Amino acid sequence: MQAIKEEIQYENPLLSLKIWRAVRHDKASYFWHYHPECELLLVQRGRLSIDLDGETFEMAAGDVVILGSSQLHGDRSHGELVDYIVLQFDLQSFFDQSTIPYLQYFNETKVPLSAMNYIFRENPQARSEAADCIREILEEAQRKESGYELAVNMLIKKLLLILIRSDSKGLLAGQDRVERIRLKPVLDYVEARIDDRLAIEEVCGLANMSYYYFVKFFKKVMGMSFTEYVNFRKIKRAEQLLLTLDLSVSEVGERIGMSNMAHFYKTFKRFSGCSPKEFQRKMLAWGR
Repeated sequence: MQAIKEEIQYENPLLSLKIWRAVRHDKASYFWHYHPECELLLVQRGRLSIDLDGETFEMAAGDVVILGSSQLHGDRSHGELVDYIVLQFDLQSFFDQSTIPYLQYFNETKVPLSAMNYIFRENPQARSEAADCIREILEEAQRKESGYELAVNMLIKKLLLILIRSDSKGLLAGQDRVERIRLKPVLDYVEARIDDRLAIEEVCGLANMSYYYFVKFFKKVMGMSFTEYVNFRKIKRAEQLLLTLDLSVSEVGERIGMSNMAHFYKTFKRFSGCSPKEFQRKMLAWGR
C-alpha cells in the first residue's frame, strides 16, 4: 500500500475549494494520501479515526479536525455508519490585500496546522462555531444561490478567525513576524529546488543579505540554521516519496540530493526518529 497525491478538483473555478458529505456503512479502503490544500473534517454521526504524523485523532459526532498543507494522513471508519463532511481549500487564495498580513499565521514553517487541533479538543465553543461554519459552507455550495461565493469566502475567513482568536497557546501569532516576509523568497526557492543540492551562498542574494548576516538572521527567525531547515524539508520530501513511489531508499536519497547513504540515514533518523525503511514499514502497516 502506497500513499498518493490527491488531486483536488474544484467545482467552481472562482473558489479554490471542495466540500462534500460522505456516508460510510462499512470499513472503507484505507490509504495514505496528501494534497496541497488544507482540510477540515466534521463528524456528524458515528466514529472516524484520522491518522496523522504518528498521532491518531479519534472523532465522534460533533468533532472537528484540521490538517495542514501536504500532511500525510489516512482515515478509518469502524464498521458502523459514519456521516461526516470534508472541506478542502487552498488557504492562500482566500487572502486579499487587506488580510494578507495574517497569511503569515498559517505558513506552517514552524507549526503545522494540525497542531491547532488542541483548540477543538479544549474549547467547545470554538469547536461548535467551526462545525457551524463547515455546515453553512456545505449548504451554500449545494444551494448555489446568488452571491454564494461571497458567503463561502466569508465563512472560510471566519474559520481562520476562530483559530486565531482561540489560539490560547499563541502558536499562530508566534509565526507572524515581519522578518519572515524577508525570508519568503528564500523559503519559496528551497521548496522549488528541494530535490537539488542547496548552499547558503545561493540564497543570500535572494534575501539581499551578506553571507554572515544571513546565517544569523535565518537562525534567529526560523529557530534553526539554513542547512538544518533544508535538511528538514528534504526529509519531509523523502517521507512523501517513500509512501508515494516505488523507489528504493537509495533512489529516494538520490531524488532529494542526498546520495551519501550514511548522511541520508543519519539525517532521516534525526528528523523522523527512525530509519527510512522503518518509517515506510510503520506507515504502510498502520493503514492495513
